[in-house]
Amino acid sequence: MYTVRKVTEDLYYVGGDDRRLALFENIFPIPEGVSYNSYLLMDEKTVLIDTVDWAIAREYLTNVRHVLNGKDLDYLLINHMEPDHAASIDLVLKEYPNATLIASEKAILFMRQFGFDVDDRYIEVKEGDSMSFGKHTLAFVEAPMVHWPEVLMTYDTKDKVLFSADAFGSFIANNGRLFADEVDWDRDYLDEGRRYYTNIVGKYGTFVQKALEKAGGLDIKYICPLHGLVWRKDIGYILDKYVHWATYEPEEEGVLIAYASMYGNTEYAAQTLATKLCEAGITNISLRDVSSTDVSVLIAETFKYSNLVLASVTYNLNIYPKMNDFLNDMKALNVSNRAVSIMGNGTWAPQAAEKMEKFLDEEMRLMDVLPEGLDLVSSLNDMKEKEMDSIVEGIKDSMKKRREEKAKAKSQRAGAKK
Repeated sequence: MYTVRKVTEDLYYVGGDDRRLALFENIFPIPEGVSYNSYLLMDEKTVLIDTVDWAIAREYLTNVRHVLNGKDLDYLLINHMEPDHAASIDLVLKEYPNATLIASEKAILFMRQFGFDVDDRYIEVKEGDSMSFGKHTLAFVEAPMVHWPEVLMTYDTKDKVLFSADAFGSFIANNGRLFADEVDWDRDYLDEGRRYYTNIVGKYGTFVQKALEKAGGLDIKYICPLHGLVWRKDIGYILDKYVHWATYEPEEEGVLIAYASMYGNTEYAAQTLATKLCEAGITNISLRDVSSTDVSVLIAETFKYSNLVLASVTYNLNIYPKMNDFLNDMKALNVSNRAVSIMGNGTWAPQAAEKMEKFLDEEMRLMDVLPEGLDLVSSLNDMKEKEMDSIVEGIKDSMKKRREEKAKAKSQRAGAKK
């Protein structure tokens, strides 16, 4: 039995799933697993496109042998050298001693750094190069920093297939499915697709935009990523999501309230704010405890929503450590273009609100810190209700302003086309 599926007439999926790995890159929780995707093109010459992590190497080689069905492997094409895709290079080269590697110059360098024996067995390719393998010609597109510097995307000019490396991928094991239209992607995969992009690739939005510009010039019928499901329908949908994420433009008008609370008082204030927002008609809200929510989820939801509320208790005269971690992750991933409201709390020397605002002003780019805020002393009381109401009004005004700016920009674009 084999875990092989057909993508097109000549292209086969030969990857597999990993459900035993708890932490992707030993940092991001993946409770629903992850897939490692590899594809085998059966033409006059055979081309294996990327490999897989060691964890599924046995299953992988079994799949490759099954599809080749006695034929030799002519080429091994490596788009991305990260070990979850490149760990099995040596195994493939030993299994198929006549196979020639195809990769970028930097990828070949990285192979040597990882200790792979690739001498005299490779062809270096770069932007604009192409190779014919019979009916199929593969064209190579450089996509540096999506999300390593050696990355290629490869385009099959016959079947209009884009092998997109780590772009357009997602967490969640494929579980026998291969195509995005075989699942309810919005319901079951969107959050994990967003979490994957924002935490793995999110820092490199400028580079992703350049890659998207190149992809936009291609007639794409299939997108074959290295993790997650293959796109063969609604390709404009996933491209639009990537445009939002790469430009740091919110997907939705809504509010992420991220709170840090030691004994429940700051949590109660955050819950009260959520209630008031709902009363004001703003119901698209995510309320998250930074101590119990993985930071990768917080980052993904920051990318999702237009507004962010940071509510933190003071700890050792500073920002609560888990909130501080969240802020540092936002900085590291270049999060921008969000309206931020701040709530602070402390009993004997409140510092959190002031220090969070200072961090946003000095360490991050294009974060609009709204003037309406709230400083608590130990706990929320009725005297603070006006300040809480002001935060709600500030959030409403920021949303209105964003809508007006978008409408103006749309009108200007329409005028420019006439």
